[in-house]
Amino acid sequence: MEQLNVLLIGSGGREHALAWAISRSALLKKLYIAPGNPGTAQLGENVMLDVDDFDEVLTFAEDNHIDLVVIGPEQPLVDGITDYLEDYGINVFGPSKAAAMLEGSKSFAKSIMQKSTIPTAGYEVFDRHEISKLEAYLQEQAVYPVVLKADGLAAGKGVFICDNYHEANEYLDRIMNDVNLSAAASVIVVEEFMTGEEVSVFAFADGNTARYLMHAQDHKRIGDGDTGLNTGGMGAYAPAPVLDDEGVEFVMNTIVNPMIDAMSSEETPYKGVLYCGLMMTTEGPKVVEFNCRFGDPECQVMMPALKSDLLELMLMTVNGKLEYAAIDVEPGYFCSVVMASTGYPNEYEKGFEITGLDAVAGKNEVFFSGVKADENGRLLTNGGRVLNVIGHGDSLKEAIEDAYSGVQKISFENAYFRNDIGVKGLRYFSK
Repeated sequence: MEQLNVLLIGSGGREHALAWAISRSALLKKLYIAPGNPGTAQLGENVMLDVDDFDEVLTFAEDNHIDLVVIGPEQPLVDGITDYLEDYGINVFGPSKAAAMLEGSKSFAKSIMQKSTIPTAGYEVFDRHEISKLEAYLQEQAVYPVVLKADGLAAGKGVFICDNYHEANEYLDRIMNDVNLSAAASVIVVEEFMTGEEVSVFAFADGNTARYLMHAQDHKRIGDGDTGLNTGGMGAYAPAPVLDDEGVEFVMNTIVNPMIDAMSSEETPYKGVLYCGLMMTTEGPKVVEFNCRFGDPECQVMMPALKSDLLELMLMTVNGKLEYAAIDVEPGYFCSVVMASTGYPNEYEKGFEITGLDAVAGKNEVFFSGVKADENGRLLTNGGRVLNVIGHGDSLKEAIEDAYSGVQKISFENAYFRNDIGVKGLRYFSK
């Protein structure tokens, strides 16, 4: 097969992990990453593109004979970059604008699930112009706790768990008046609160066929024991024993495949990776959310586990050939610990030198999230979540120990990390 030029869009830990996996493909000719980070610069060529300017991305793709564009983050997908580039004959790994509405609009995703009897929480939908109607519902009919969700993309900050009407009213006021949240809240979803343990299932889909990749468990809270503020994710491990092989088959048969069929029936075929955020309830797995891209930090534990050629799988997805695909992963377990800046997810300082990376080279994969290089080539902190340290082991315990062994060798001023990533999974092996 002819080798390919690939353009990867994004700059975080997810994109570093994707670049790492793509760079190992025998099908790769040249990898470009826009804008990338100092880690991706070691795997391909970082290019400064305004990825919000689709014309600029198209011009680069045409000038550099790009055979495949891979979209990392959700915003360009929801904005329609796939449709735009495909109209000019550029192959894109990532769903169309219409299909990306599974993440871009929670009410859209809910309506599809309801029509297709895909298990999820009960819900009500309110237009922002019906605030009095929503307030009356919250005061008179809602069964607490409930979940308030801004309909659109809100950088993970548009979901609020409300224990009573007072809290619901307070959060509703925040949604409506916060300049960042209100843009995502033309519609507000009120959802039944589900109890259980969360797990994320990932599958490739080519519009007709879905193939299971892996499942993982993220740790979103900033503090040990799942306490404190929500974050973009402080670590993850895979596979998560909360879901066994029988459970995976159930999820594929009752959630993933029905959703792919439903999207096809809606004439919005889903092509790309489908992220199914699930709650393992006493009634079985139920959908919390769908995302239209790889998770972060889940991607960072899945890519080192993937034995199959990622670029080949992406091509089979784009070309509608997944029925011929077999996805192979490494045995054992993988754990990712996020090293963050103290103060995250609120205010934090940056610009501190990162040391110790040489000590883990060849032992732990390290994927950069908020890292920059100065004029002397020193690596400095440049974000809330700074980097991800990956461990691998035959057992989950060994994978966790391997990850934390790497964490202990890396340092920077004001470094912070959780000490219990993956620990909740260990109880499944002590029964």
